[in-house]
Amino acid sequence: MNRIDETFAQLKKEGRKALITFVTAGDPNLEVTEEAVLAMDRAGADLIELGVPFSDPLAEGPVIQEASQRALDAGTTQVAVFDLVRRLRRQTQKPLLLMLYLNSIYRFGKERFFSLCEQSGVDGVIVPDMPYEEKDEIEGVADAHGVYSIRLIAPTSHERAATIAKGAKGFLYCVSSTGVTGMRSSFSTDFDEFFRQIKPYASIPCAVGFGISGPQQARDMQRYCDGVIVGSAIVKVIAEKKEAAAGPVYDFVRSLREGMDG
Repeated sequence: MNRIDETFAQLKKEGRKALITFVTAGDPNLEVTEEAVLAMDRAGADLIELGVPFSDPLAEGPVIQEASQRALDAGTTQVAVFDLVRRLRRQTQKPLLLMLYLNSIYRFGKERFFSLCEQSGVDGVIVPDMPYEEKDEIEGVADAHGVYSIRLIAPTSHERAATIAKGAKGFLYCVSSTGVTGMRSSFSTDFDEFFRQIKPYASIPCAVGFGISGPQQARDMQRYCDGVIVGSAIVKVIAEKKEAAAGPVYDFVRSLREGMDG
C-alpha cells in the first residue's frame, strides 16, 4: 500500500484531518530544505510536498515563484531533489510528494523520472499544469512505478467533477480558488457547494489547498474535507528566515496542527 493511503487510513481511525505542507526544494539551499522538512515532520505534518524549481511556474503566485528562482540560482536540479528525497527517507516515513510542471518531466524523460521516484521513495506527484484530459501522458508510467499522480479539481470543474474523481488515487487536490497560489485573507468560493459536487463521486480523501495561510483558516477549512494543504505561508517563513528557518517553520507548522486538532 502506498504511504499516502496508509496515512489517510490511520488519520481516519484517529478521527483527525491531514495537514499537508509544502516547501520549494533548494530554497535557499537543499540543506535548509532537508532541515525544514524534518522540522515539519516533527511539528505534525502528515504529508509533505516538495516543489521542484522551474523557470516558469505558471500556477504559482509571487512567493513560490521567487522561491523557485532562488532555488535555481542556488543550482538545484531534479537529480539533486531525488538525492534529497533519499536522504529524507533515511529519517522519515511520512509520504513525500513532488509538485512540478509537465515540461520538467518531459525534459527529464518520463521513464527515468518515475523510476527515480520509485527508487528514492517519492509517493506521489502533483502536476498543476496538466489538464485532466492529458492524464494518460504520465499516469500509466507513474502507476507502473507505484507513484500516484494526484488529480486537481477546481470550483470551475462543475460537471467534470465526476469524471476527474473517477479512478483517482491518493487524494483529490481540491483547489480553493481560481488563479495562482498564494496566501488569502478570505475566499469567495462556496465550499459547501464545491464539495457537494465532488463528494458523491470521490472514493478517496479530498484535500483543499491554495491560499490557506494560518491556523484559523486551516481549522475552518478542515470541516469540508479530509486534509488541508499549506504552502505559500511556509515558503514565506523560509524566505524571511533563510538558513535559520527550521525553528520558525517548526513553530508555524505546530500552530497549524494545534489549530486543526484544538
